[in-house]
Amino acid sequence: MTAYAIVLTTTGSEAEAEAIATALVEARLAACVNLFPIQSVYTWQGKLQREAEWQLVIKTRQDCFDEVAAKVRSLHSYDTPELIALPIAEGAADYLGWMGAQVNASGEAG
Repeated sequence: MTAYAIVLTTTGSEAEAEAIATALVEARLAACVNLFPIQSVYTWQGKLQREAEWQLVIKTRQDCFDEVAAKVRSLHSYDTPELIALPIAEGAADYLGWMGAQVNASGEAG
């Protein structure tokens, strides 16, 4: 059985979020990417930061994480972008089947 995951990352702009999402779907590394504005509070280089960001929710296969991360890093403006994979424990069989059919990393059959 194929294992699926949600990969999270944030960007500093809507345009960057859309560019990364489009690249991942066009490369068939993600079945779908949801984008939405968020407010983040974090420490960076010893200073408290409060930033408006864009959250990307990337739906993919777990075995595609390295390729998804590489693509995100290649397009991302942050020195250290968030790249966190959360396994999908359960999901509707028809939706997971659709996800699997959309994701085709490394030229493998979906």
